[in-house]
Amino acid sequence: MPGPAISSPEVTNISRHGFRVLVDDRELILPFESFPWFRAAAVGDIHQVERPQPDHLYRPRLDVDLSLDSIEDPDRYPLVSDEGQVRSAPETGYRSWGPRLPIRFAVTEVMTSA
Repeated sequence: MPGPAISSPEVTNISRHGFRVLVDDRELILPFESFPWFRAAAVGDIHQVERPQPDHLYRPRLDVDLSLDSIEDPDRYPLVSDEGQVRSAPETGYRSWGPRLPIRFAVTEVMTSA
């Protein structure tokens, strides 16, 4: 027997505070304060949303996979990105790491064909 029908999610509004996604009969609010990796995303990247499973949304261009439960109640999920850092989650055993620094590569030799 096939599983339940899964409707496509739809972004209904984007503002400077966050955006809204319509999923089934619910409108979910994703504030940039709680989901900061969307703050600098292009509008088209926010609008491109897939629903691979009934309880997950995925944005392929941003490689962000969120459960609907984590959107509805972000306080229950302490491992939320915080502008390059991960918040501590003592109850899970994870610890906070410092900011991620960009890796710079230096060119030490240039090879040319003879």
